[in-house]
Amino acid sequence: MSDDTMAPPTPQSTEAAPAPEDVRDRRTVLRCAAMAALVGASAPILAACGGGDNTAGGGTSSSAPTTGTSSAPTTGTSSAPTSGTSSAPPSSASGGTVLGPVSDVPVGGGKIFTDAKVVVTQPAAGQFKGFSAVCTHQGNPVGSIESGQIVCPFHGSHFSISDGSPTSGPAQRPLPAVNVAVEGSNIVQSA
Repeated sequence: MSDDTMAPPTPQSTEAAPAPEDVRDRRTVLRCAAMAALVGASAPILAACGGGDNTAGGGTSSSAPTTGTSSAPTTGTSSAPTSGTSSAPPSSASGGTVLGPVSDVPVGGGKIFTDAKVVVTQPAAGQFKGFSAVCTHQGNPVGSIESGQIVCPFHGSHFSISDGSPTSGPAQRPLPAVNVAVEGSNIVQSA
């Protein structure tokens, strides 16, 4: 016999290996934590992909808070950077919500106010129109204003900047009107 076969047995570790169910539990916890982090980070994206056509034209809703300073992800928040410490939008003298300056809305175009979910257009000089920034096809946020049309990047719906009516794509209903007015140099959303 060779020396290799006659080697003494190696001592076993005194620490017991974890039971298979313990390993599975730790793996399950880690896997669930990773999934929760992924789901939490993608909730706004998944919310935008929700359901079929709804007749209210308002898109999806959530009972989760959309403001605050928590480091946990929340649905319905804007990816645009914010400044200031107040969580309430500025209000006008008439009590409406200030969306932004008139100068942000070009003639023949418009501006999407993401936080308010409002699109303001200026089809003709001095004529301002407000519409929901939520596409009536599947509740996704519209993404841009191009060539006199409000464009939803998700399925290609286009809407008129004059009246919010669908001009192409799968959307069949117009964007709901939103009351906007000019107060001084600001565009204000009123009830």
